[in-house]
Amino acid sequence: MEHPNPIIFSLTATDMEGEEKCSLTSPLIQISGENDGFTVSNRDRRKKLVDEVKKQLWLAGPLVAVSLLQYCIQMISVMFVGHLGELALSGASMATSFASVTGFSLLMGMATALDTLCGQSYGAKQYSVMGIHMQRAMFILMLVSIPLAIIWLNTRRILVLLGQDHDISKEAGEYACFMVPSLFAYGLLQCLVKFLQTQNIVFPMMISSGITTLLHILVCWVMVFKSGLGFKGAALANSISNWINVLLLVFYVKFSPSCAKTWAGFSKVAFHNIFTFLRLAIPSAIMVCLEMWSFEMMVLLSGLLPNPTLQTSVLSICLTTASTVWMIPFGLSGAISTRVSNELGAGNPEAARLAVYVVVVMAIFEALLVGSILILIRNIWGYAYSSEVEVVKYVASMMPFVAASNFLDNLQCVLSGTARGCGWQKIGAYVNLGSYYLVGIPCAIVLAFVLDVGGKGLWLGIICALAVQVTCLSTITIRTNWEQEARKATERVYDYAMPVEV
Repeated sequence: MEHPNPIIFSLTATDMEGEEKCSLTSPLIQISGENDGFTVSNRDRRKKLVDEVKKQLWLAGPLVAVSLLQYCIQMISVMFVGHLGELALSGASMATSFASVTGFSLLMGMATALDTLCGQSYGAKQYSVMGIHMQRAMFILMLVSIPLAIIWLNTRRILVLLGQDHDISKEAGEYACFMVPSLFAYGLLQCLVKFLQTQNIVFPMMISSGITTLLHILVCWVMVFKSGLGFKGAALANSISNWINVLLLVFYVKFSPSCAKTWAGFSKVAFHNIFTFLRLAIPSAIMVCLEMWSFEMMVLLSGLLPNPTLQTSVLSICLTTASTVWMIPFGLSGAISTRVSNELGAGNPEAARLAVYVVVVMAIFEALLVGSILILIRNIWGYAYSSEVEVVKYVASMMPFVAASNFLDNLQCVLSGTARGCGWQKIGAYVNLGSYYLVGIPCAIVLAFVLDVGGKGLWLGIICALAVQVTCLSTITIRTNWEQEARKATERVYDYAMPVEV
């Protein structure tokens, strides 16, 4: 079909400050009717799509490895303790769970405020501000770690008050005391990870985590079997290894040319805008903690079911399995938070929108693949944890539920990453509160204890919570005005960045 007149397409290129650099006017649709303009446009869209996939995989792959390697540190310690006896293993396992609930999850959540602040500052090319944000976060997390350390020092008393076994509580209390130095290291580590991640510097973190994990095996062996500390040595090994990881990343930030623009040394400016930072960090922590605590609560509730030993064992196996495969969408979550925050900070709302579409498709594909594997190996997976036939059969019956929750968890992970990139932590906190504590846990209690569905009922409650969470976050994301979010990001970068000197 011939067109009577050419349709003229005008393109004006601008730099980051909004100054016009050049103007190009050319026909988008030629009179000849060849539709060359449409062909070029489609090719350009495909190229952008492929580039976006490459960028996200480049970020997500190393981030998955970092998460798994950091997770391995605590797991290796517990494995070493397992060779010292059942009581020591129970104490170490309980202390690790207690530490995760009362310390690590809170610090990790607060550090995710840097996903928004550092990510958008990097996109806006306000590089020097990123170092200020990291210092401010480090200072606040060190202060928060002090009351958390006091809680850890009183672990035995707290566990006894909660009705736990006295002997196990005593062992857990001693283990937690020796993990206190790890608490301060973990806060610094999360700040460094977010600082580097938002600059798309991920491979050095993977190398640092790999070196730390390999050294941790040696450190654990020395501290547990050679130092005379026994199971307490494993807790101290955790602290040593986390500090090694911190020091490796500190040296990288200090001496690497990659961080020359974003790290200009310590500054007293970091002590300004503390409460402004907290307005984002506190909802970030609530958003993360509400979700993590609900999963731990499922294990506690399983102890109230008939045959609690079987129920708790199977729920723990399922939770461990879900946590392990969760590392993959967690990497995608970090990738999308970085991509969205960078693009919004740079004033590219369409690129941010494209990044969200791409990561959702990737999450669905990965969830279907992992879910299929879980279902295929359901009859043998239980043998990795137990030789009891009853446990193995129960685990096999639970795997389809784990696969279903993994599918929803993938979606909520990447949507939560989008929320962090946009700075929607307060909205995310409300969504998580309603999803898990107004829907998920009540449904789990009704299904497990009223309708006698047992452990499957508890897991179905989690699935209900995830379904509500995904629905809410999807609705928010679909209805997002990305141009407005880009404007908000620009305002946030400059509002948070430079305090007024008095």
